[in-house]
Amino acid sequence: MIHYIEEVKTKVRLQEGVQVIEQLLVASYMRPGISTKELARHTYLPVPVAAAIKKELIKAGALIQDRGVRCTDSGKSYIEHELGYGGIDIDLYQKLLAGEVDWQEELSDVLARLTEILEMRPQVDVQIDQSQCTVETSLRRAILCLREHSLIGKNILCLGDDDLVSISLGLLLKRLFPHVKDQRTAITVMDIDERFLQFIQGAAAKEGLSVTCRHIDLRQPLPEVLNGQYDCFFTDPPYTLQGLTLFLSRGISSLKREKGCPIFLSFAHKSPDFTWSMQREFVRMGLSVKQVLLHFNQYIGAQMIGNSGQMIVLTTTEFTTPRVTDSFEDELYTGEVRRTVRTYRCIQCQGELQVGVQGDFSTIEDLKKQGCPVCVNHTFTWLAKKTI
Repeated sequence: MIHYIEEVKTKVRLQEGVQVIEQLLVASYMRPGISTKELARHTYLPVPVAAAIKKELIKAGALIQDRGVRCTDSGKSYIEHELGYGGIDIDLYQKLLAGEVDWQEELSDVLARLTEILEMRPQVDVQIDQSQCTVETSLRRAILCLREHSLIGKNILCLGDDDLVSISLGLLLKRLFPHVKDQRTAITVMDIDERFLQFIQGAAAKEGLSVTCRHIDLRQPLPEVLNGQYDCFFTDPPYTLQGLTLFLSRGISSLKREKGCPIFLSFAHKSPDFTWSMQREFVRMGLSVKQVLLHFNQYIGAQMIGNSGQMIVLTTTEFTTPRVTDSFEDELYTGEVRRTVRTYRCIQCQGELQVGVQGDFSTIEDLKKQGCPVCVNHTFTWLAKKTI
């Protein structure tokens, strides 16, 4: 079979990256008779550039000009078998892509199943900056991946996945391809927490999802075999500048060496000074900011960040390179970077307890779980915090 995208890539010099060729092809498949102007609007390309790509795809035999632009039989076969769109629910795909429907209602069955799964996930470990996003947020991230044309037929990486985005991606694919057993999309989870890896692997096996889990400590460079393999990645790193830089660096190393690869970065809303430092890191790593979706992520019990965070969609450029390539020896997590001790009072015996790196308990979760050492009460009020 002719690999149309590779063939056209050699004939049209694109600053946007090869992904737009695929998007133009798929748009022609989904909407037979689409005009060149609509193709340009769909791919965010200038009309002359969209016309040039269309022309080369017609020459290659993938498209035909017939009352608009349509796929040839060969083009359809390529999209269905090589790009992985065979058997897709076109109506649902178009509705989700256009945002024309209430996705929570449209995907109520997926949301219900995901709720059952997420209710069973392990308790978060706040010492490594884990926090639980809501079920809706997890699925919303998967839908965003679809809308960014980074889901179907792609190799997707989740760098840390206590939010179970991998499961949301898999369940959304099952809904989009109701009669297809073997998906071309492959999802990989890398995490240091073996509890979540075991849980995700078990849930994926039960649901019949293509998810592979790897126990990885991102302080160390990725194994060479994992570099340059992925089309996009998700990450919700520790909310420190060091955590941001490390996780993005490892993710960049994992991506294919192409322009336009998306990065889905979930991060807390920060002060103007911190945001400036964060954006400086993007520039240093050669990343382009495509969009910032404020309050996109909603969390459970994450008062420190107001129970919400932003989604920043980044894309790679020809200048993209990781900032961290060797072993990482610096402080990483919030509790390491901001070494604090917090004082809590037991509401029953009024005893005061220290929580933190030099306290009686490492975290408030540990204190609540073990209870007051004097009266075994499990409810406490916060009094004060000091930085060491």
